[in-house]
Amino acid sequence: MVLKVHNTLTGRKDDFVPRDAGRVAMYVCGPTVYNYIHVGNARCYLTFDMVRRYLAFRGYDVLYAQNFTDVDDKIINAAAEQGIDPTVLTATFIEAFLEDMAALGVAPPDIAPLATEHISDMLEMIESLIDKGIAYVVDGDVYYEVAKFPAYGRLSHRDLADLQAGARVDVDSRKKAAPDFALWKSAKPGEPNWDSPWGKGRPGWHIECSAMSLKYLGFSFDIHGGGLDLIFPHHENEIAQAEGATGESPFVRYWLHNGFVTMSGEKMAKSVGNVIRVRDALAEAGPMAIRMLFLGTHYRSPIDFNADKLAEAGRAYDRLNNLVGNIDRIAAALDDKITVLTGAGKERQLLDALRSAEAAFVAAMDDDFNAPDALGAMFTVTREVNTFIKDRTRFSLDEIDALDEAKATLTRLGDALGLSFTGFAGSADVNFKADVDAKIAARQAAKAAKDWDAADRIRNDLALLDVVIEDTPEGTKWRVKKDG
Repeated sequence: MVLKVHNTLTGRKDDFVPRDAGRVAMYVCGPTVYNYIHVGNARCYLTFDMVRRYLAFRGYDVLYAQNFTDVDDKIINAAAEQGIDPTVLTATFIEAFLEDMAALGVAPPDIAPLATEHISDMLEMIESLIDKGIAYVVDGDVYYEVAKFPAYGRLSHRDLADLQAGARVDVDSRKKAAPDFALWKSAKPGEPNWDSPWGKGRPGWHIECSAMSLKYLGFSFDIHGGGLDLIFPHHENEIAQAEGATGESPFVRYWLHNGFVTMSGEKMAKSVGNVIRVRDALAEAGPMAIRMLFLGTHYRSPIDFNADKLAEAGRAYDRLNNLVGNIDRIAAALDDKITVLTGAGKERQLLDALRSAEAAFVAAMDDDFNAPDALGAMFTVTREVNTFIKDRTRFSLDEIDALDEAKATLTRLGDALGLSFTGFAGSADVNFKADVDAKIAARQAAKAAKDWDAADRIRNDLALLDVVIEDTPEGTKWRVKKDG
């Protein structure tokens, strides 16, 4: 089956054909390091960690670059407010970002360039644009003349005439047209600056990613990723800069963008003040619950973040993780139990179900990284295995091998999504008591509704967790079954 990806440039799902057979060159816009990242920021990095992992699962050799913007108006302003040097501020929040990514289980990029270490590459690109008559200099500032790039607006599907007509009155009357954007900004007192042919100054934001991505990945690299809010103007301007400077097209083959994270329907953003820092979310729920929450919604769709959904995602992860623990406990108990040598063919049914589930997983992910459907295939594995082991104390050697394959399958598919399974942690799991209490409450509700099948299913689910329940006049009590 051919991998298809939704390409923002074409507006459709396109067959994925990389520039170099068997290899994928991928760039994702990194953070502007002036504060801690929040959950809305993290969705981008979790999304493209998933994309990167799945491409590796499909056999591609992936080269992944993700930059740090360490010079920017926000950085300069935040450093001034705190009375510290901008380099001290950026170093602090680069370290904080790396800590948060490690805690989320996001694999580090192969290349992590800093903007301030690539000023010469940016200057070279700006000079090329000036030489081609696409950029112009005004009092030490350099602007890109958007009208000189006829393809401008192709990514965001905007018309240049509409952009010019709809532009607000621009405070900088020196620009030839309102849509023109800064490539180089002349130095202001107290700001970081570098030498240039036009005087001391610093780069504009957009030129950073064009210069760094081309330096490390080459022209027409495969995937450029980021949030929806970067389509315009940032990614649109990246294309104009790169293609304008080189005279070639396309700068990037496939543009992928993840959807927003909202709270109560409003986009999560520092400017709004409705943010939840990643480290605070991690303290509340743990990394796998956060990842499961995002995997449960297609990466291009918006997702509303709240405590109830996060808790639900944690319980969904526990279902997968507990299965690994159940298989491990069965294997650990073999020394104390008689194991028949041959089975009755049930292991073949399980193996067939595993192969079908993995095929469904691949089909889902090949359809523009449809993680929700891929998770559905993984939960099929849990249902099949739970049915296989239900109420049994003896297994044939062939059946044990089939269970080992089930664990291997779940682990392999989990790795492709960034999910890691350690097995059931028992009462030491911080989410365990709340999970069991929720299941018991659901069972009581099912009994009250006389839905006996649902009540029995919940009891069986609890038994798989080694939870023994007892209905008493004072209510339902539970305990964890001790080994032996």
